[in-house]
Amino acid sequence: MSAFEVRPACERDVAPLNSLYNHYVETSPATFDIRPSTVEQRRVWFRQFAETGRHRLFVAWRGAAFVGYSCSHAFRAKDAYETSVETTIYVAAGCGGEGIGRALYTALFDSLVGEDVHRAYAGITEPNEASEALHRRFGFEPIGTFEEVGRKEGRYWSVGWWQKRL
Repeated sequence: MSAFEVRPACERDVAPLNSLYNHYVETSPATFDIRPSTVEQRRVWFRQFAETGRHRLFVAWRGAAFVGYSCSHAFRAKDAYETSVETTIYVAAGCGGEGIGRALYTALFDSLVGEDVHRAYAGITEPNEASEALHRRFGFEPIGTFEEVGRKEGRYWSVGWWQKRL
C-alpha cells in the first residue's frame, strides 16, 4: 500500500472519475447504468456538487492514479426530501482493502457536519460484503431490500437499502 490523497473534487477530476465509473458500468452490477457515459455527460453530473451544503464530492488519488470517489447527492427530487442525501462510493478495481473507501467516507461525512442533513441513504447491489461492511463501519443500518429491482448482465439484481442518521 502506498499513500493516497483525498480532497474535494474539481473540474480536472471529471475525466478520470468518468473512466473509473465506466469500468463498473461495463464490468459490474454495482451500478445499474448499462451504457458508459461520456466526459461531457459526467461534467453535467459534476455540476450538482459544491464546496458547502449537502451535495459534496471527494476524490482519492495515489500519485497520478485516480483511485476512488465518494459523494452525497439528492435522494429524491421533491422538496420535502431536501434534508436526505444518497451517498455513493467507488474505489478503483484492485484497490479494495487499502483504506481508500474509509478515507473517502470520512472526508464526506466530516464535510456534512453542521449541514442541514437529517439522513443519508445508500443502495447496495446484493451481494456486496465489502460495501456492506464499509457502510456498517460508518453507522449505516439495513432498512430493506428492493428484490430483483434491476436487470443487468442477463440477470435480475436486488438492492439493499441502508440508512444513517445524521
